[in-house]
Amino acid sequence: MKPSEAMRIAWEAILKNKIRSFLTMLGIIIGVAAVIIMVAISAGTEATIQERITSLGSNLIFVQRSFTRGGPGPQEGSEGLIYEDASAIQNGVSGVTAVVVEQNSSQTIKYGDVTLTDVSILGTTPGFPSVRDMKIASGRYLNDADVQQKQKVAVLGNSLAQELFGTSDPIGQYVTVGTTKLIVIGVFDKKGTVGGTDYDGRLYTPITTVFQKFTPSQFARFRGDRVNLIYVEVDPKAKMADVIAQVQLLLVKRHKVTLETADFTVTTQQDIITAQESTTAAFRSLLAWVAGVSLIVGGIGIMNIMLVSVTERTREIGIRQAVGATPADIRLQFLTEALMLSIVGGLIGVFIGVAGAYIFGAASGMRTVVAANSILLAFSSAALVGAFFGYYPANQAAQLDPIDALRYE
Repeated sequence: MKPSEAMRIAWEAILKNKIRSFLTMLGIIIGVAAVIIMVAISAGTEATIQERITSLGSNLIFVQRSFTRGGPGPQEGSEGLIYEDASAIQNGVSGVTAVVVEQNSSQTIKYGDVTLTDVSILGTTPGFPSVRDMKIASGRYLNDADVQQKQKVAVLGNSLAQELFGTSDPIGQYVTVGTTKLIVIGVFDKKGTVGGTDYDGRLYTPITTVFQKFTPSQFARFRGDRVNLIYVEVDPKAKMADVIAQVQLLLVKRHKVTLETADFTVTTQQDIITAQESTTAAFRSLLAWVAGVSLIVGGIGIMNIMLVSVTERTREIGIRQAVGATPADIRLQFLTEALMLSIVGGLIGVFIGVAGAYIFGAASGMRTVVAANSILLAFSSAALVGAFFGYYPANQAAQLDPIDALRYE
C-alpha cells in the first residue's frame, strides 16, 4: 500500500467519527499547548530578569558581608564590611571608576496630612545613580559635601514623591523621616522594580546621615559603621578578574583574614545572571515535564480509541486481507491513522499554545517569549507519542486472522 493511499484511508476514518476523533486529539492538543505556554512564561520571566540585571551594568562587582566559618559574627581581628572599606577600595584598587555603599533602614515618613509607614530608606553615596543606571528628573542628587557633612537631605523615588506631594513640586520641601526632618533636593526619574526592589518607592539620603540618625543603636556601630553591601564599578578598559583579585587581597589584608575564612564575598553581574539562569532553567524543565504528562495521557487516549477502532473494523480488516492486503499494509493503515490524529492535534495545539502565550502575556502583564525550539519540541513529541502509542493497536490489527476477521459480527 502506498503511503498516500494509507493517508487517504486514515483521513476518511477520522472524518467518519469527527467528535470521537476530536476528543481523542484533545489530550494531545492540551499537552502541546501547555508545553508551549509554560515554556513561554518561563523564558519570558528569565529574559525579563536578565535584562533588568544587565540594565544595572555588566561591569559591577558586589562585595557583600558574609558569615564566617566560626559563626555569624566577625572573627578575631575582623570587623566585617565597614564604611571605610569603600574608601580603601576607591583609593587602593586600580581600574575602579566608582565605589558605592548602601545601608538600609525602614521609617515612617510624613508630609502635611500624608503619612507613609515602613518606607525603605537607603543611605548611599554620590556614585549611586551611575552604578544603578538611574536619572534625576528634577533637582539634584547627593554630592560629596552632603555625605561628609552628614547633611539632612533627601532624594525621592518617583512614586514616593507622587504619594507625598501629588502634583506639587517637592524640591525644597521638608519631610519628616522618623523624628528627623530632611529637605528634598531631588526626585528620580521612573526606574521601576528590579530584582524585587522598588526603586521608585524609596527615599535616598547620605549614608552618613543613616549612620547618625537611623542606626538602631551605638552597639550596632561598634568598631566602625557596618555595611552589608559595597558596589564597585569597573572601568570598561580594565580586566574584571584583575580588579576582583585586587579587591579580595585588599580586604583580606584590612580584615586580617585569609581567603578561606574571609568575612565577605565578591560576585559580579554575570554570577547573578548565571545563578538565575540555572534556577529558571530547572523550573522550566519541571514545567515542561508536567506538561509532557498531558502528552502521555493523550497518547494513551489514542491507543485506547485505536484499539476500539480495530475491534469495530475487524470485518473491514478481513475484507482487505481477502482482497490482497498484507499485514504490513494493515499495520501501515492504522499506524498512519494514529499518526494523523497526533499530528493534527499537535498542529491545533501549536496554534492554541502560541495564541495562548500572547493572550496570557497581554492579560497578566507578564512577559512571555515563544521559543521556536519549544514549538518544535512540543510538535515532535506529539508525533512520537502518536507513533509509540499507535503501534500496538496497528500491530494487533495486522495480526488478525483473515478467516476469523471475516466471520466477525
